[in-house]
Amino acid sequence: MAENRASEYTEGTPCWVDAQLPDLEAGKRFYGELFGWTFEDQPTGTVRASKDGDPVASLARKTDGRLPTVWTVSFFTPDADALCARIRAAGGQVVAPPAPFGDLGRTALVTDPEGAVFSLWQPGATAGFGRRHEPGAFAWVQLYTRDTDTANAFYGDLFHDALFGEGADPDFGRAPVSEVFAPEMPPHLLVHFAVRELEPALERVTRLGGRTQVPPFDTSYGTAAVVTDNQGASFALLRR
Repeated sequence: MAENRASEYTEGTPCWVDAQLPDLEAGKRFYGELFGWTFEDQPTGTVRASKDGDPVASLARKTDGRLPTVWTVSFFTPDADALCARIRAAGGQVVAPPAPFGDLGRTALVTDPEGAVFSLWQPGATAGFGRRHEPGAFAWVQLYTRDTDTANAFYGDLFHDALFGEGADPDFGRAPVSEVFAPEMPPHLLVHFAVRELEPALERVTRLGGRTQVPPFDTSYGTAAVVTDNQGASFALLRR
């Protein structure tokens, strides 16, 4: 079922994901075969990925080779400027201040106090995901942090209603980096995509030129595995 209306989202709800890749055509081949996505070039210079006709993600070409090859999650906000001010006051940083993204909305790039990077999305013509919580679409984002107390305080205040409000059903969790990764791994937000079965999906990742970074492990929100695509961008596969 499509979920693409602004009213679907509370501030702090994950509403979009995008990948910064050096080779868009290679990205389209990889994710098209892995998730059954189709693609459409956008006036903004990005490529929109759709599942069964509904938007689920976007791919963008890296403009600077020094930038990471990475998936980034965007959290919904009705007021990006006000949220950026609150992020600064809470010890985070604004890397790129709110700016128009065509007529689709306004976006900003920010970090939490430990440096984990995420985006904000203030919708214009586009509210966010057309599909989520189903195979081939966004399912969860997990923050891996060195200081869970600081992270819980920061995000708990910033996105209180989405995480703890009445009827909240958050798609966002927090855990120590060392729970899954080597202790030296920097704090980061890991995007999860749903799959029906993990093993066939992991085999497809390998066949398409990616690799398994962390084999399947159980979590409170399902069984996950961390992989990289054929250009090195990390993400997780999730079976619930």
